[in-house]
Amino acid sequence: MGGGSGALTLVLAFLAVACLPAAFALLLCLDDIIDRVVCGWVEWRERRREGRTLARLGRSLGGDALTRHVDLARLDRPDRQPFEGVAADLRRLARHRLAAGGRSVVWHSSVMDAYDDRLRAACQALGIAEHLGELTGVDREIERVRVEGMLARAGLVLPTTRGVRRLRDPQA
Repeated sequence: MGGGSGALTLVLAFLAVACLPAAFALLLCLDDIIDRVVCGWVEWRERRREGRTLARLGRSLGGDALTRHVDLARLDRPDRQPFEGVAADLRRLARHRLAAGGRSVVWHSSVMDAYDDRLRAACQALGIAEHLGELTGVDREIERVRVEGMLARAGLVLPTTRGVRRLRDPQA
């Protein structure tokens, strides 16, 4: 039995010497390992907290009501123009529309048609009902004002609706 325990001691001593560099490396890098584990845990906890906060905010604001009429699959199409581009086009066309003095009737009509087309695209992207294509004359202009107001309520303030907002709230 004495020879067997001596061999076992020798094997354990050999393993201890072989594992000694790994033990030193572990001791030297222990602070980095602990730091990575703690940072990962803190980031996970913050993501979880943010997710709960966003979920709570969505429930309180009725988040489903905001996106209920928006077809999210339509937003993933590769040929879809980004909403920022639609908003920029609307602002540019609204400025042209306001500065139409001295321009021809054909030019003004073309600007109005392009403006209405971009209004329809913005309404479609935001899930706002509009009837610009169905109306003509004064009815179409009234619908245009209504749609501009709905877009302003959704956060897309156009040059034509900015003045109305300033009248209601002088701080805006």
